Amino acid sequence: MIKMIAIDLDGTLLTDAKTISDKNKEILAQAKARGIKVVICTGRPLIAIKDYLAELDLLNADDYSITFNGGLIQTNTGEILGKTAMELTDVQHIYQLLTKLALPMDVLSDALCFQLETAPEPPSIYPTMNKALTFVPKTIETLEADALYNKVVSAIDVEYLDQKMQLIPVEETERYEIFKTRPNLLEFMPKGVTKAFGLSVLGEHLGIEANEMMALGDEANDLSMINYAGMGVAMENATEGVKSAANFVTKTNQADGVAHAIQKIIFDEL
Repeated sequence: MIKMIAIDLDGTLLTDAKTISDKNKEILAQAKARGIKVVICTGRPLIAIKDYLAELDLLNADDYSITFNGGLIQTNTGEILGKTAMELTDVQHIYQLLTKLALPMDVLSDALCFQLETAPEPPSIYPTMNKALTFVPKTIETLEADALYNKVVSAIDVEYLDQKMQLIPVEETERYEIFKTRPNLLEFMPKGVTKAFGLSVLGEHLGIEANEMMALGDEANDLSMINYAGMGVAMENATEGVKSAANFVTKTNQADGVAHAIQKIIFDEL
């Protein structure tokens, strides 16, 4: 029996216009009314998803989110259950890598985003993708050792990003979790910190086993939770890797795919 539904946002719950459809809201409300935990699992910080949580009526102390791709597990009122961040040395190392690759660099620090110049061109498009954050220009020399560094991102044109990703040395993937969260967004996380890690921490807290979870996603950063959950669901618009790993492929994010999967897998079984 499914007791938790873990849902990615972009390309999954959200339409291409970054909205939640009425059908998805209706079905998720029904799931919550049946006592099923609805958990947003995203690369974004909590502040950047508050409006969506409000739409879904998920702002109570017993509602939870997994943010920063598993780096932060918390109640939606802000109580932290688990947190894993990067060290300054990691940020400095990734800075050298992105400078060499001529890829832009933004460093998330809770609701702040430190912008570092790794190359004159091309500029980061991250400010246009995450407008809830406060962007602060920084140099690598002015970053402080005791600051919070949740993750590093590189946001740029898809074709340019794909070309540069091919040049990332294999040893870097052994040192960090490196994956796309959107076609034009590459992210670096501490090794071992994934959405599946976040689900394991939250599951232990709530007494919910992996086989009692459904996870829905579309991109590479969702792959870990698709594999971890007892029922892994890929969107029809998901990458081939995510589809291959999933137990079920639902409709697209434009066609109420989240609602379709919940109705088909959970409600039809009852």
